[in-house]
Parts: sequence; C-alpha cells; structure tokens
Amino acid sequence: MCDYSLHHVATRPAQIEDKLVTTKFSNSITRGFSAVGKPHVAVCLLPGTEIAFDENVECEPSFGVGILANKKVGQQLARFRQINMHNPVTHHDALEFPDGQVVLLSRLCEGQRATVLQLPAAARPETAKERATPEAREPSLSS
Repeated sequence: MCDYSLHHVATRPAQIEDKLVTTKFSNSITRGFSAVGKPHVAVCLLPGTEIAFDENVECEPSFGVGILANKKVGQQLARFRQINMHNPVTHHDALEFPDGQVVLLSRLCEGQRATVLQLPAAARPETAKERATPEAREPSLSS
C-alpha cells in the first residue's frame, strides 16, 4: 500500500526482486520507497511483503529531529505492515523487524537500499504449474 500522503505521487506495485531506495518525494510530505533510479514513482508494498536492506536500517528519532542522532535499528530484514488504521489522518505504512520493533516508513532515513524478497501469498501471480493443475470437482450423481 502507499500511505495517504502519497496520493499525489505516481505509484506502482512492488514486485519480487525490486531494488528499492528510501525516498523523500518532492510533491509529498512523506517518505516511502522508489525503485533505484526512478525517484518520482513510489513503489507500493502490500502488508506482509518481506524486504532486505543492504545495511542495518537507520531512522530519525521520534522527536528531536535535527537535534538527536539518527536511531540505528540494528536490523536488515523487515516485513511491511500498516498500523494506526483507526486514524485516517496519520501515517500507516510501517516496517516490523524480527526483534519486534515497528518503524514508520516516514521516519526512515533517505537513501537506504533494499530488495523485495517475497510478496504476501495473496499477491503472488500463480505459476504455470498451478494453472495446469485441474480443479477438483464434485462427482456427478447423474449417470
């Protein structure tokens, strides 16, 4: 998904093996992911998408931006999720790390690179093998 504050930015859905970079979009008040080399198009992740950062993740502090040092999350793997869905006018897009930390995408420091490892099961395109498998049918009672 792409956060409400990215509604005025061109978007596309994430794909497996996409190379992403955390980006501050020029016509928005937030950050998100763009494809490497395409900073004007937000790449939208579905809840459950797994990504791996090239290095340990850094984010801005919850308060004291510009005063306090950036926070080092100390993790490289993350799963995309949405939080605070009950509040329509706040950021929802977040990453959950294996140690339980949850960080809003809008707090991620710019320029961090990541790769999409896996999409949630419901978003994966079916394989040729799955398409070729015949559907199970109930036996007919008429003879």
